[in-house]
Amino acid sequence: MNVLVINCGSSSLKYQLIDSESEEVLAKGLCERIGIDGRLTYQKAGLDKEITDAAMPTHKEAIQMVLDALVNEKTGAIKSLSEINAVGHRVVHGGEKFASSVVITEDVIKTVEECNDLAPLHNPANIIGIRACQALMPNVPMVGVFDTAFHQTMPAKAYLYGLPYEYYDKYKVRRYGFHGTSHDFVSKATAEYLGIDYNNSKIIVAHLGNGASISAVLNGKCVDTSMGLTPLEGLVMGTRCGDIDPSIMEFIAKKENLDIDGVMEVLNKKSGVFGMSGVSSDFRDLTAAREDGNEKAAMAIDVFCYRVAKYIGSYVAAMNGVDAIAFTAGIGENTQHIRENVLSYLGYLGINLDKEVNDSARGVEATISTPDSKVKVVVIPTNEELAICRETVRLV
Repeated sequence: MNVLVINCGSSSLKYQLIDSESEEVLAKGLCERIGIDGRLTYQKAGLDKEITDAAMPTHKEAIQMVLDALVNEKTGAIKSLSEINAVGHRVVHGGEKFASSVVITEDVIKTVEECNDLAPLHNPANIIGIRACQALMPNVPMVGVFDTAFHQTMPAKAYLYGLPYEYYDKYKVRRYGFHGTSHDFVSKATAEYLGIDYNNSKIIVAHLGNGASISAVLNGKCVDTSMGLTPLEGLVMGTRCGDIDPSIMEFIAKKENLDIDGVMEVLNKKSGVFGMSGVSSDFRDLTAAREDGNEKAAMAIDVFCYRVAKYIGSYVAAMNGVDAIAFTAGIGENTQHIRENVLSYLGYLGINLDKEVNDSARGVEATISTPDSKVKVVVIPTNEELAICRETVRLV
């Protein structure tokens, strides 16, 4: 069964065509600058990337270009569109409506639209991608896989805010969490890799990328996660501030003469390690700057690692213990000094770092704790596209 996985942003679209039996990626790529001028990156397995500049006024034209590339006589991964058996769509916010993936129907789309005010930048783009695929592949079954679904098992004590309850009743203001597809995939992969019973385990997943979040997974169910109503809450991230005193918003607004949109722009796009360092949101740039003696870059890295360690510690308390800690995503999988820095705070858990393994582990499964450690620490590459593919196959 061939599954086309689609991940639509407001002006971009990532895609993979996956053979669900072998789980081999047949082709993958990216559409950028949709609505501006348009660029398609396409790569068939085993071949070099192809880049094509072409007009993409809407997502429909972008998806049409993807489909044309997939059936191209010379470099196409399939001979005809009839070989695409299903499409899996990433949908960012399902609110409380969706606790699992679903086959997409008109009723499902209407319900997703009701969540648009919770994710105004993402959900409308996800729906545009779904509509475009429906128009171009009207008889192909489609599945929606929600970033928030995995976290819907959180108890009220974890997801409620200390606000008047009426805001939850009327507007569903609560913690939802994000990166759920990754946390689900990595927590299961961690249990499988370590040979432990997923349904009788305590696993903490640290999804560390430009956007970063941590989850506590108890007996296969998420019981807490660091992101909240939006992806702004939680860890210090690339450009997002993470947890702050809410009064800071009023303070900055008055000092800088900003309205709420201006303050949110600062908190979402000008803060995090980028804002603290004045260098970059990319940890490769921060690391290089630190090595060159940039004190602000070094400080930003330390703040990031400290916040990660504090969240891990809080989730050990939430689950009354931990069996395994998994690092994943771009930073978690590839930046050994970040892992080492975080783990330097966790010696009280009986964790000893295998420095040699940690230093060589980049983008591969590895156990970076020593055999005598009381808690296993692993690196597990995430694969959200494969997780979406598996969910799609399960439902169709």
